[in-house]
Amino acid sequence: MHAHHGARRPAATRVTLLTEGTYPHSHGGVSVWCDQLVQGMPDLDFEVVAVTGTGREPVVWELPPQVSRVHAVPMWGAPPEGRPPRGRVRNRLAAAYERFLTALLDPCAEDGFAPALYTMARAAADGVLSPFLRGDRAIAVLTAIWNRPGLAVREARPTLHDALTATGLLEHALRPLAAPLPRGGVAHAVSGGVAVLPGLAALERHGIPLLLTEHGVYLRERYLGYRTAPYRWPVKAVVLGFFRLLAEESYRRAALITPGNRYNRLWEEQGGADPESIRTVYNGVDPAAFPPAGPEPGVPTLSWAGRVDPIKDLETLIRAFALVRERLPEARLRLFGGTPRGGEGYRERCQALAAELGHADAVTFEGRVEDIREAYAAGNVVMLSSISEGFPFTLIEAMSCGRATVSTDVGGVREAVGDAGLVVPPRDPAAMAAAALELLGDPVRRRATGEAARLRVIEQFTLRRTIDTFHSLYLDLSALPRRAGTGGPRPTGTGDAPALSARAATRPHAPADTRTRSVAL
Repeated sequence: MHAHHGARRPAATRVTLLTEGTYPHSHGGVSVWCDQLVQGMPDLDFEVVAVTGTGREPVVWELPPQVSRVHAVPMWGAPPEGRPPRGRVRNRLAAAYERFLTALLDPCAEDGFAPALYTMARAAADGVLSPFLRGDRAIAVLTAIWNRPGLAVREARPTLHDALTATGLLEHALRPLAAPLPRGGVAHAVSGGVAVLPGLAALERHGIPLLLTEHGVYLRERYLGYRTAPYRWPVKAVVLGFFRLLAEESYRRAALITPGNRYNRLWEEQGGADPESIRTVYNGVDPAAFPPAGPEPGVPTLSWAGRVDPIKDLETLIRAFALVRERLPEARLRLFGGTPRGGEGYRERCQALAAELGHADAVTFEGRVEDIREAYAAGNVVMLSSISEGFPFTLIEAMSCGRATVSTDVGGVREAVGDAGLVVPPRDPAAMAAAALELLGDPVRRRATGEAARLRVIEQFTLRRTIDTFHSLYLDLSALPRRAGTGGPRPTGTGDAPALSARAATRPHAPADTRTRSVAL
């Protein structure tokens, strides 16, 4: 699906954003970040290759003229157009697929992953990969491999149903390889995982430099998600093997990796990234768009903002609130944010938990609000209970609004908060309740914490700094000599605060975007 917007400006540096489930088809923190980048750089030309669900999702962001095209790649809609391969083409693809699967299942054969992946990428461009993966030959290749003596997966006695399931999941996961590839400028993957696939193919085919930004750690989140997925172990071995080797290939081949926090850096280095290629770039907000929130509510209130999703661990927050209410019977918990399609069961489970604990009257699910500042102003203390985060927008926005926060110690949270808020272990209702009670019971400390939080945002996490840094990186990467088939040359310079190029200092500035966002869906 193509959406054209505005006229192309041949002289502008081109940036192709590679997204999955975010900009420009949904709301949420990563989508806000993408919108900030494109709004803040009117002198560059942006395209978006967006991995979506069914392909029927509408564009929900107003695209500025510098976004010239959006190409949606549906993971779960109708399969890509194409025809089954025949003859020698089919045999070559079957051989590459065998090498690919062997790499996923045999630790001694992992070197075969990358060459097989790029052979499959060319097959996807020719329209034959998806039809091949939907045929009997692909099933036969997998069943033959995982029944080989010596492979651990064989001990789990994989079934034909497992083979059909695993092959189907891989077919969907590899669909982004059929997307149109960037041919100039920079490819910027704004998450790890399947969004990176067109960027890796463009690097291999055309030498386009790949910039990778991870807000959360994609591989870690897949591990967390697949713990409870309804698949047998042989299926999980194939799919998680794919995500692990894809992460390692992405880290090795990216010209530059810009994690949103230092915590992610540990995963990236463990996954094979060259430490010289990693530069931390924090998310930023416009402090003028998130001014002090004003008077606190008269009733002791905890507020939370985000999408209603298991990774946000609202059960722990509700259990912590029950403990708070034992000490403060008048306390309230207000939860702001939409429920993604398919997540209704999780919201109902959380509502049932509140009722079971006897607090249904005091826990309210308020849905999306048009102005997220209302969510922060609604609480004396703003809570974050996630089991996985990158560098969460809701946290730095609440801090900018001058509210005291209690957050779980995940991802880049501790880097964001510093001494300007309380941080507790994840999945620990007692610790979370104790921290909330500490702040609710001490108005002077609460006010001082909120003031320190806003000052910290102004000093370290402004939107202007983020935009200037990425503008500089785009120009520097675009100037690199292009070499197809290699990782390409890396830009010089390391560290967590990359020096801005002279070009960034003299470029035309867009006014900082002062629009406030609505709570993530």
